Order: sequence, then C-alpha cells, then structure tokens
Amino acid sequence: MPPTPSMNWPRHVKLTLGIFAGTLLALCAFVLAMNPYGNLPNTVLRGHVMTDDNQRYQYPSVVRSGRYDSLIIGTSTSRLLDPRPFADALGGRFTNVAMNAGTAWEQTELTKLFLRHQPKPHALVVGIDWVWCAVNADRERITFRGFPEWMYDDDPWNDLAYMLNARALEIAGRRAGAALGLAKPRLPPDGWEIFTPPERDYDLAKAQVKIYGDGLRRLPEPQVPPEVASADERARWQFPALAWLESLIDRGKWQRVLLVLPPVHVMAQPTPGSRKAIEEAECKSRIAAFAAPRSIPVLDFRIASDITRHDENYWDPLHYRVAIAERFARGAATALKTRADDPNGDWRVLKAPR
Repeated sequence: MPPTPSMNWPRHVKLTLGIFAGTLLALCAFVLAMNPYGNLPNTVLRGHVMTDDNQRYQYPSVVRSGRYDSLIIGTSTSRLLDPRPFADALGGRFTNVAMNAGTAWEQTELTKLFLRHQPKPHALVVGIDWVWCAVNADRERITFRGFPEWMYDDDPWNDLAYMLNARALEIAGRRAGAALGLAKPRLPPDGWEIFTPPERDYDLAKAQVKIYGDGLRRLPEPQVPPEVASADERARWQFPALAWLESLIDRGKWQRVLLVLPPVHVMAQPTPGSRKAIEEAECKSRIAAFAAPRSIPVLDFRIASDITRHDENYWDPLHYRVAIAERFARGAATALKTRADDPNGDWRVLKAPR
C-alpha cells in the first residue's frame, strides 16, 4: 500500500489566510460601495436610499444632505407632523426627523449635526415631550436601541471601524437590492412617513385596551388633597435637558423657532394635583421663561382638551391618528398668527412667569 502524502501545512495556512483576507476585503469593499447609512463618501451609488428603519442610523444622512434648511425634531409623538404645513407657516425647506423614543440628548446631537452642515438654517420646530423634563436626562442619554455617536462627528472615515458587522452587511444588501429595483426603501428621502397602521384597521376597543389597560373608559380624577410645593422647593428641581434646549434655540442660529407640546391622551398626562403634575408645570414654566425673551412661541397641546379626552382620536395613550396630526398642525399654524389660546381649548400659549 503506497504511503499517504503528508499535508503541506505552510501552504494550507497561507491559502486559508488568503481566503479569509480576500473575503474580508471583499466585504469591506461591498459595504463601502453600498454606503448603507449614507455616512461615507459616495463611491459607487449616487444619493442615499434609507433601507433601514432605525432612525438613529439613517437621519444623519438626511440632515447632512443639504436639501433642507428647517427641522422638526421630537419623539414619536411628533412623527406624524407633515412638514409641509410648517413650511407654509414658517417658510423654509422642512424635514421631519423626530425619532421613536428619541431622548433629549439624541435630539440635541442630531440638531447640532444639522447646524454644522447647514450654513443658513431657517426654522426649527421642537416637539416638547416628557423627555425634555426628565430629571435623569443627563444620565440616561440613550435607549436600548443604541446610538452611533461615531456617525455624528465630522470624520466619515472613522466610521469604517464600526461598520464591518452583520447589521451593516444586511443593510448594504438591502441597499444593493434597492439599486437593482428588488427592494423598496424603508423610509422616504425626507424621513417623514405615516408610521401608524392604516386608518381602515382602526379598532376603538383595541385602542381603549392600550389606553386604559383593561379597556374600561375612565378619565383621571384629580388628586385630593393636591400636592403643594413651595417656591424654594421648585427652585431646587433640576431639568438637565432644558439647558440643551436653550442652547439649541439660542439667538442667531435660526430665523424662526417654534416649541410645541404634542397632544397625548389625558391618561398619559400627569394626574391633576399630583407631584408629577406640579413638576411638569414647573418645567413648562421654565421653558416659557427662556423662550419669551427670544420671542419664541410655546404652544401647549399637552392639556385636557377636546382632542385629548376622546379615545377615538388615539391608537394608544401617546399616538394620535392622522386626522389629529392634521388638526395639530393647523392649530399650530393658527397660533403662530394669533399668539393666543385656542377659543375651543385645543391649545394654550405658554407665557413667561412674572
């Protein structure tokens, strides 16, 4: 029986390493060419197509694009706001880059990135949700979704170190599919979409289960006796994100600024007379205090109203339906002209405390 030839180990190792290196280089080249997040220089494909619905990774490409000089920022309670009515009311080329569960810090970072790339910013609309009044906003800056800080700096090449992973390859594959006409974008070019289910699928009973937990309709009863906080106690309360907000809207950065508090259902608002209600009122007061000297209107739709008391206006405690989004935008445009409370009670114009 002839002897079995021995394996050429040096040649085998070189071949294995060569295949591994070649595969790695090919994957790197594919990611670079597809530019899945639109944060790298375009080497093959022109323009960016958003094929991922994680807004934290996709919105940097929107604000860097130069197509827009005006922003709507906020959480998902501002995502349904159509940019067009705000462009009509405030001027400018608007995009809505409100993020699902976007923290105040994430919104601040996105806006700062926009300001570095837009030499003539026009208008800013901020959807003031509870995240701006969170007492731990400076400690809990991100959510479980993660936040790619490396994508928000001004050096695109350092992003490569974070992009050779399964997720980036998946998005790059989708980008290739979109280029070939085999896949559709996950988000439109300006980032704005009607993200709630189709209106034909609306079910009031299901919405009420989400609003009340057990589906049994009830409106919050005021706390008796109500909580009381002295002026000294209120002065000690800290809302860290308000300093970021004041910096964002500072004089000279924008031609127009509008602050709006979206109309969440009354069940998502603090119980009247509770400690939370007092803290929220103090936060609103401080926002009005630094907005007033800048002649920035603050419109408060986050109140008990004909909008927020009616279950049929909502999918859940936070997310209103498309008709309410349109009513919200119309109301904001009207308030910009009148600078007065709504006669029907949809909104209040917050005044600076005396």
